[in-house]
Amino acid sequence: MNNPRTLIVGAGISGLALAKSLLDRGLPVEVVERRADDGQALGAGLYLPANAVRTLHSIGVEDEVAKRAEPVTRQRLQDHRGRPLAEFEVGSIWGEVGLCLAITRSDLHEVLRGAVDNDVVRYGTAVTSVADDGTVTFTDGATGKYDLVVGADGVNSAVRRSLFGGPAPRFLGQLCWRFIADDTGIPGITDWTARLGSKGRTFLTVQLGGGRVYCYADINSPVATPPAGDWRTHFADFGGPVPRLLEQGEDAHFAALRESENTVWTRPGAALVGDAAHTFSPSMAQGGAMALEDALVLADTLADAPDVPAALASFQARRAGRVAWVVAQNHRRDKARNLPTPLRNFTLRRAGERLFKANHAPLHAQP
Repeated sequence: MNNPRTLIVGAGISGLALAKSLLDRGLPVEVVERRADDGQALGAGLYLPANAVRTLHSIGVEDEVAKRAEPVTRQRLQDHRGRPLAEFEVGSIWGEVGLCLAITRSDLHEVLRGAVDNDVVRYGTAVTSVADDGTVTFTDGATGKYDLVVGADGVNSAVRRSLFGGPAPRFLGQLCWRFIADDTGIPGITDWTARLGSKGRTFLTVQLGGGRVYCYADINSPVATPPAGDWRTHFADFGGPVPRLLEQGEDAHFAALRESENTVWTRPGAALVGDAAHTFSPSMAQGGAMALEDALVLADTLADAPDVPAALASFQARRAGRVAWVVAQNHRRDKARNLPTPLRNFTLRRAGERLFKANHAPLHAQP
């Protein structure tokens, strides 16, 4: 292919990973980001399963990420009082695929940002319109013509709305809160631990190192708005370290969880990656992994295919089945989480590790 000119809309994790991958292949790329260049990334923490870490290695940033991340070696499932349901080595789930890591979203963003030349990204710039011939108009009045426009602009993607149409991501009936807490002196926190309450309530902790722990909590809800009052009361019956962690969660980041219904992420001259393409339940912790894989696969196809249409066809074909698997496993896991508490606990005690292995087995293969 004769060096197609690519515009990436969005300088989050998927956008920067794609920019790095294209630059490594000698392909011209520009990135625009509507937010100002304030050096801040949204979000709290990330659990990076082994397929995500493997992709970071392929992109060439694994070593720098590892310096800032904390290895996750065990996963624990407990009831809301901290009584064990299942516990296993992460290596038994991922085998030779590699390590699993925990990192703050801002640290991962900073590593990817540092891997891309400053002049590649224009901050404080959004896209106003995209014509069928690839001409893009920006909010600052500038225009440019591109062979490919990539929407990497998140769950509320403007590129998806303007170029792809279709329904907006649907509400999953779950609300979540995320925050980073100081775990110094709080016993009972280690690696990755999910504490499961009744009616789908979950409180997850993932150690980040340096006295920090990533906390994620979610509940079922018929509406996509925060419940009245203090959200932390929904976890008042949880034991172990949860009460002390909740003391630090007053300003937690809130989100209503959504899932994309569209399964086609390419059209002539345009593609979607990451949450812009396929936002879904965090049950499998594959949101970041799928976004990173998208970036790597799209860069590979653009470098290897004879033209942009062929590259996009290859990208869609390579990603569709893998993403569909993750969506299906998310549905299974969310359904299991909402089983009657005695049945759910019995199932996890008897088959927790086996179920986790089955969930992740196809993801051992390269994307």
